[in-house]
Amino acid sequence: MTNTIQGTRRMIRNPLDAPILAIAARFGDKSKEVERFLKFAVVGFIGAAVDFGTVIMLQATLLPPTNGAGEPNMVNVAIATSVAFIAAVISNFLWNRYWTYPDSRTQSVRKQLALFVFISFMGWFARTIWISIAFSFLGKFLMPALLPVIHILRPTYIPSYAAEGKLGTLMAQLIGVVVVMFWNFFANRYWTYSDVKNK
Repeated sequence: MTNTIQGTRRMIRNPLDAPILAIAARFGDKSKEVERFLKFAVVGFIGAAVDFGTVIMLQATLLPPTNGAGEPNMVNVAIATSVAFIAAVISNFLWNRYWTYPDSRTQSVRKQLALFVFISFMGWFARTIWISIAFSFLGKFLMPALLPVIHILRPTYIPSYAAEGKLGTLMAQLIGVVVVMFWNFFANRYWTYSDVKNK
C-alpha cells in the first residue's frame, strides 16, 4: 500500500482498487456509487476486525463478560464493546477519508470527523443497547446448538457462563455490525461526504 499525493489530495492506493473498479464498471452510471459502497464495505470489514479483535482481547483480559459468581456483567460488556467501537470508528474514518472518499474536500477534516463521529455514535448507541440486552439470551440459546461442533474439536469441553457470555456478545455484535454498516454508509454518504460527485 502506498500513499500518493495528487495536488493537495492525499489518497491511499491498495491492491483492492483494481478488482473494485472492475466490478463497479459493470454498473454503468452507478459505477462510482458502487465503487464507494464496495470500498466502504472493505473499510467496514477492517473496522469489524478491529472491533471484534478488541472485544476478544478485552474480554479475555480486563473485562470478562461475567462476574466472579458467573453472572452476566452488562457493565463490562458495554465497556468492552464501546472501547472496541471507538477503535473501529477511528480506523474507519481514516480509511474512508483517504480511500473511499478522497474527492471529498470542501469540508474541513474537523467537520467531517465530527459528523462521522456523530453518525457512528448514533449507531454505537443503538448497537450497545442491543448487545447489552441480547448477549445473555443469545449465548444461552446458541451454546447448546454449537456444543456438538465444539465437542468434535474438544471432546471434554464443558461450557461455562463466561463462555456463553462471550459467544452471546460476539453473535449480538455481529448482528449489530451488519445493521450499523448500512446506517453508517447511507448517513455518511449523504451527510458527511455529501460534497462528492455522483460520477
